[in-house]
Amino acid sequence: MTTEEPVVIPQSRPLLAWLLLCALAFVWGSSFILIKRSLIAFPPEQVGAGRLVFALLFFSPFLAQQSRRADIRVSVRHRWVALLASSVIGFVIPAFLFAQAGAHLNSSLSGALNSLSPLFTLILGAVFFGQALKIRQVAGILLGLAGSLLLVFFSATGSFQINGYALLVVLATICYGLNTNLIGRYISHLPALVSTAWLFAFAGPIALLTLLPTDFFSRLTNPENSWSLAALVTLGVFGSGLMSICFNRVMQLASPLFAASVTYLIPIVALLWGVMDGETIYAVQFAGMGVCLLGIWLVNKT
Repeated sequence: MTTEEPVVIPQSRPLLAWLLLCALAFVWGSSFILIKRSLIAFPPEQVGAGRLVFALLFFSPFLAQQSRRADIRVSVRHRWVALLASSVIGFVIPAFLFAQAGAHLNSSLSGALNSLSPLFTLILGAVFFGQALKIRQVAGILLGLAGSLLLVFFSATGSFQINGYALLVVLATICYGLNTNLIGRYISHLPALVSTAWLFAFAGPIALLTLLPTDFFSRLTNPENSWSLAALVTLGVFGSGLMSICFNRVMQLASPLFAASVTYLIPIVALLWGVMDGETIYAVQFAGMGVCLLGIWLVNKT
């Protein structure tokens, strides 16, 4: 079943994979400033759930079309446990954690902390999924982690500082690392659009249930909240929706570890948005970004 995968990958795969990786880095790197803008009008729990509901709305036409195909219904039925687990671990929990952290951390710091995901992808892949570790990969991951630590501990003031809310983002990156391995092992055989749409078919209703008892819909229709609503819709449609298709496609083209390396590039985009929003970037942060990029090169060096 999986032996055909290497054969169908074309020679242009590295270029395509890198192009998709850059697109992911830009959109997901922008998600932290979008969370910050969404939080102006919506509380953290509504931001976390709202982005998932808007993602579900984005995928609804695809789900309606796919539901009419018998082969897709059979595939989804056989993998519903994996899809449910992946939707909760990879989308529901992180969405709430990042929204809560975004209410207390600046966007550049959240983006920097997100770089921990590849480390947990590697560790959890080795411990629970039997993936072999290469010395070069370990060195690249650790180097990338070292760069992200520079960003984490110096991003707020330019001096050593630890924020307790950073633990929420760390927990989210653990979820991302586990979910990357889950998708690579159990879901990657599905077409990217199919798997992503059905992940949100599970995550969306869970999020909607958490919104029903709140005042989300009255806030939604308040004209004063239009810019925050636009940021939240962008988060759902692009950040949680469209880019999730790209992420799954990158894993099919390359590997879970390669796809997870997008989180090395995300801090660069997040920090640049932070500067545009009035945050300050220090010399040590530029050093951290350079070390992160060197780690990507080592991890993916053939």
